[in-house]
Amino acid sequence: MNQIRPIAICVFSKDDRILVLEGYDPSTKETFYRPLGGGIEFGESSEDTIRREMMEEIKAEVGDLGYLGVLENMFTFDGTPGHEIVMVYDGVLKESGLYEQAEVEGIEAEIEESFKAVWKSLDEFGEGKSILYPNGLL
Repeated sequence: MNQIRPIAICVFSKDDRILVLEGYDPSTKETFYRPLGGGIEFGESSEDTIRREMMEEIKAEVGDLGYLGVLENMFTFDGTPGHEIVMVYDGVLKESGLYEQAEVEGIEAEIEESFKAVWKSLDEFGEGKSILYPNGLL
């Protein structure tokens, strides 16, 4: 049974760049980018989700968070349809050194898979350019 998944993501920015994980869809052979975050657990606020996910994924503490809005994201990944309600935040990483790294290594604990997060300029996204998810974020 397919279900709608509530998630929370955070846009960490410096100058005109944002921190995004680099993903790959084997079905479409498409590289895409998405801000860091993850699934909201039962009884957990979306703000707490951001703080927990950043600690789990990149071992980083989050300072101030600002709520930006909500997006509905319907997509297909590796041939499987998905549907998410995405709580979107703007945030600050307490570890200022992370803003200077070109790449940040992370781990997706649920599936024990490592990932790479990169700082990408907003100019790199848009029609005919790198793909940024969820749709409507840009």
